[in-house]
Amino acid sequence: MLTPANRWIGVRFWVGLLGIATVAGLLAPTLAVSADLARQVWDFNADVSGAIAKGFTAEIGAWSVATETGTTNQVLAQTAKSPGPVFNIAVVADGRNWTDVDLSVRVKPVAGVEDQSGGVVWRFQDVKNYYVARYNPLEDNYRLYKVVGGKRTQLATADIPGDQKWHTVRVMMKGAKITCALDGKTWLEADDATFVKPGKIGLWSKADAQSWFDDLTVSGD
Repeated sequence: MLTPANRWIGVRFWVGLLGIATVAGLLAPTLAVSADLARQVWDFNADVSGAIAKGFTAEIGAWSVATETGTTNQVLAQTAKSPGPVFNIAVVADGRNWTDVDLSVRVKPVAGVEDQSGGVVWRFQDVKNYYVARYNPLEDNYRLYKVVGGKRTQLATADIPGDQKWHTVRVMMKGAKITCALDGKTWLEADDATFVKPGKIGLWSKADAQSWFDDLTVSGD
């Protein structure tokens, strides 16, 4: 026969187990959410056509959500025909900054007489200070630059035949080590410690390059 004391011990035992199970159940979704938040993707399909994508700021150029020709897929398009020296930039302006990143975007050159480049920026401090990797089919190349005080300096380059198809630009930077891939193949590598502070990420084109961007993806810290 259970004594009152034994009954109390049993109750405490089962309550303890229930508490552990409850805590475990609460913690698991939290960890899953945290893991999801570590990788962010912008596909622009839920954004309003004709306006800048939610959470983005057009720093330079004309940026708006558009529908890809012949599909229902939405993209973020740069449509300004800026003068030759101008770099068109849109950044993620939700307050988050990144230092080490794994950053990628699909880019499609649409038009441009002087330029048809498109790519990504990271460790972006302001419109005159950042890293950029871009693909330019008019020049048949893929290049990595740093922009310091508005002056662009080339860190690495690769000759790649150009076309106006979708291509995936990917950048991985940890510390001072930068690795850039195009369509899954590594083409560019460099070491540079000009920008060590966290910065914003975003999209980039030059001059009259009218480019489409989709599936901007980032993870890191």
